[in-house]
Amino acid sequence: MKSRPRIALGSILTECNEFGGVPIDIGWFERYELCRGDEVLHVDAGVVGGMMQVMRECEADVVPLIYASTCPGGPVTAACYAQLKTELLDRLRASLPVDGVLLPLHGAATVEDLGDPEGDLIKAVRAIVGDAIPIVVTLDLHAHVTADMVRFADGLIAWETYPHRDTFTTGVRGARLLCDTLAGKCRPTMAMAKVPVITSAIHGSTEGDDPFADIMRDAKALEKRDGVLSTSAFLVHPYLDQPDMGSGALVITDSDMKMAVSLANRLAEQYWTRRFDLEPDIHTPSEAIAKGVEIDGGPVLLVEAADCCGGGAAGDSVATLAALLDAKVTGLSLVPVADPEAAAACHRAGVGQAVTVPLGHQLDPRWGEPVTVTGTVTRLTDGRFRYIGGIWDGVEGNMGPSAVLTIGAIQVLIATHGTYDWADEQFRSMDMRPPDAKFIVVKNPMNYRLAYGDIAKAAFILDTPGATPATCRHLPYTHLKRPYFPLDPEIPGLTPTILQ
Repeated sequence: MKSRPRIALGSILTECNEFGGVPIDIGWFERYELCRGDEVLHVDAGVVGGMMQVMRECEADVVPLIYASTCPGGPVTAACYAQLKTELLDRLRASLPVDGVLLPLHGAATVEDLGDPEGDLIKAVRAIVGDAIPIVVTLDLHAHVTADMVRFADGLIAWETYPHRDTFTTGVRGARLLCDTLAGKCRPTMAMAKVPVITSAIHGSTEGDDPFADIMRDAKALEKRDGVLSTSAFLVHPYLDQPDMGSGALVITDSDMKMAVSLANRLAEQYWTRRFDLEPDIHTPSEAIAKGVEIDGGPVLLVEAADCCGGGAAGDSVATLAALLDAKVTGLSLVPVADPEAAAACHRAGVGQAVTVPLGHQLDPRWGEPVTVTGTVTRLTDGRFRYIGGIWDGVEGNMGPSAVLTIGAIQVLIATHGTYDWADEQFRSMDMRPPDAKFIVVKNPMNYRLAYGDIAKAAFILDTPGATPATCRHLPYTHLKRPYFPLDPEIPGLTPTILQ
């Protein structure tokens, strides 16, 4: 390796939903992270921060391209992707020659007219730098790993934790693999194996006794073997609608394809064996509320996973709010909803004023009807808050103008924009107190454990309409073809699909 290798670093990182949500345009990235050129050099957290640390240790010259990262949503608009891709590639061409490329991506993005933008971007970078320059890519463990990703990258390394705590260390692992490759210490050789298991992330934690945790632990144990450089387990983001989707594992060895295929195949077969364990038990909102009322104290979590902004949904469902209103709950209940028109109405009225508004299903009306509510505006903010962990640790989140509308015992956080949930930052930014609540509506399949695991008395997974449902049995896939689990519980003669 040269004394000071030149390493290009560029990223377009988001997760998309093809069943709902709001299209992602350039404004989404501007609300989160959009760094250009030398601005990238100042990123010190997340996957890019981890890569920067290793580049300093390797005394590499970082060639910064762009770093664009935002909350999940609907597909990226064609104009947005074209703008970001063109800028990244133009900066790369202007910076040649480089010795290696780092691409911190997600792996579950789509564009209005393109199903695999990550594979498209990796392929385009390969066309510019040539076959001899190593390209290492980091991915979310919910990535849809495609043939183009495997073909045109030298190494794909996924996050190891869900809830996602390890973006920084994944950046470290990716950059170290690239540095070791440049130094001649290894020759990455990888294989991906997957089976058609399409499930939500309800039982997708990498902690405790969840089935995915067992698979991840077995995958990471293989890294102790001689010749194994990296292992990654993937629980595919199920709210894409792409051909050949599946869950499985990717193994990188030091120039041993036979071992990479064998180990990846073994992990994919384990996925198929555990498929039934990945499906959740679900309740209607009214059933869950009735059960929760019988529980002494709170909070009782009503997990409306079908409206998860972190999975690309709009965050505008009021299905569970309607059930709470119908039940005439008397204990403090906290509910989030994204509704820009209702938020604006609250801001026009002012704190202490009563308002009557149609609420919900304004951003993505495919999943339900608004409910008309009357309440008192008790809090107004500009919607800014700061994440205290996870993917955007330390990054400022932006809900846009936001309000708390109090309807009897129910406090509704009305935001202009849906935002990713890590813990309870959004509620606390509005002076709402989760520990005091009887019911909390949480709109994510997993991070609620992080936010409320120490205080919750119970959690009920809800069966509600939405773009990110707890079970994928009823999603109207068109490009993903059967057979796949859970629609096909048994697939005679199934063998894992191998990409290499």
